[in-house]
Amino acid sequence: MPNQFKSSRDVLIQSEDLAKAQHFYETVLGMQMTLDTDTMLGFEAGSLCLYVEKGPAYGPVFEFKVPDFEAAKQALLAAGCRIEKDEPAFPRCYFRDPFGLIFNVAGESKS
Repeated sequence: MPNQFKSSRDVLIQSEDLAKAQHFYETVLGMQMTLDTDTMLGFEAGSLCLYVEKGPAYGPVFEFKVPDFEAAKQALLAAGCRIEKDEPAFPRCYFRDPFGLIFNVAGESKS
């Protein structure tokens, strides 16, 4: 049976300057910060959670959860997607689809 891709509430963007991003999202937009690490900030934004990851910009990255991460990864590659960033320890992988959209795929938690 093929993987069923289900979106999470998470949308990720990137910034080289987390302090400026924190100021903007907390002060200008009034979002509540829910995560603060050296490499990532998280904000509650209503119907979605916004994460800002330290690094070069990809643009907005949507997240999909799948029951079988490796099978999903292979199916996406076979369908013409390109890996933008692979994080095997997570496991999570950022893909660019044939139409230009960048999204991340992660295995569903087994909790």
